[in-house]
Amino acid sequence: MDSDDHVCLCFRVSLRKIRAYMKREDPPVASLISDCLDAGTGCQWCVPFLKELHRQHEAGIEPDLKVSPQEYAEGRLRYHKTGERDVEAGEAGDDGAARDGAGG
Repeated sequence: MDSDDHVCLCFRVSLRKIRAYMKREDPPVASLISDCLDAGTGCQWCVPFLKELHRQHEAGIEPDLKVSPQEYAEGRLRYHKTGERDVEAGEAGDDGAARDGAGG
């Protein structure tokens, strides 16, 4: 995913904005990304991805999602139709382990 691609499609929150927030604020929990940027508070599709980005940040890795914007958006559409995820945050990063909830 490129820096200017949106992680939160509901509120148009880019990966760049999330990276900058985490670098500046070093949030101890992923849910603070939602509190500050509103990411993850709409349809909640991006919540597992926000958790993964936070996990990477805490591990000292530059946060990134290894998924194309098209695949990400198509996965979200399928999620809206079925309520099931077929694009997982773990596929978007290294091992996908998340420690804290994001969103509301």
